[in-house]
Amino acid sequence: MELRHLEHFVAVAEQKHFTRAAEAMSISQSGLSASIRALERELRAPLFVRNTRSVELTEAGRALLCEGRRTLAAAEAAKDAVAAVQGLLRGHLTVGLEQCLGVVDVPALLAKFRSAYPGVEIEVRQAGSTPMLDELASGRLDVAFVATAGDPVDGLDLRPLSRESMVLVCAPDHRLANATAVTLDDLAGESFVDFDPTWGARAISDQAFATAGVAHPVTIEVNDVHTLLALVAHNLGVALVPERIAAKRGDHVTVGLTPGSASDWQVSVAVPTGTAASLAADALIGMLPTTATHTRPDRLP
Repeated sequence: MELRHLEHFVAVAEQKHFTRAAEAMSISQSGLSASIRALERELRAPLFVRNTRSVELTEAGRALLCEGRRTLAAAEAAKDAVAAVQGLLRGHLTVGLEQCLGVVDVPALLAKFRSAYPGVEIEVRQAGSTPMLDELASGRLDVAFVATAGDPVDGLDLRPLSRESMVLVCAPDHRLANATAVTLDDLAGESFVDFDPTWGARAISDQAFATAGVAHPVTIEVNDVHTLLALVAHNLGVALVPERIAAKRGDHVTVGLTPGSASDWQVSVAVPTGTAASLAADALIGMLPTTATHTRPDRLP
């Protein structure tokens, strides 16, 4: 099986369109089609269901896609290994990042990396932690800065950078604003402002309320920390957020949760386990400051 055939297959699978995939790969559409046909002949199975508007993966195609991505990632890592022996790190580094993690200055880290390894092309994708973990496992990301409850993930190595408690944020005139601490039962009947379900903080909140058997109706869903806190400050709902996020504005009230109410929010740098991690990812992680640990929210800039 030729790697270029596999690269062409993954491009078509991701674009769901031969013309767009051909443009992305800078080859002719006829050449791309011929490459896919050669791969299908070798595997003795159709990989796509074709129609006039798009293409969809067959069952065989779906089975090949995940392993195909892994194979291409391993091939790229092999090239990097040879380059490293020759004293030249080159290739491609794809970094995932959930916004507002705040533990590491990722732009400064990437600038330092680019200065040290100008031969490596850097790509950055910002998304929720849940899909980024999936992309890491499938080989579509090399490294990701994520927020989770800290539970193990098969095939991935999560290296903790920071851990902190979840807290309640509410409006200054909210009925719980003067409480010293609250339980999840105290929040029964409330409406919630929360992040997209792919964000780490949202996953922790959903899990906590489900375990407690308390309803968690999210009436406003956002993808921005400052918007969430502004909505809370105007008493349009309450929210559970990490301490670090709660400290980003001062026009709301922060109330602690009773111990054990929710899992802690853990920020980690994640890579595939074992030899699957790329040399470029290892080099980036090696540049992380040794002090990349939890900073108290009241000392944030």
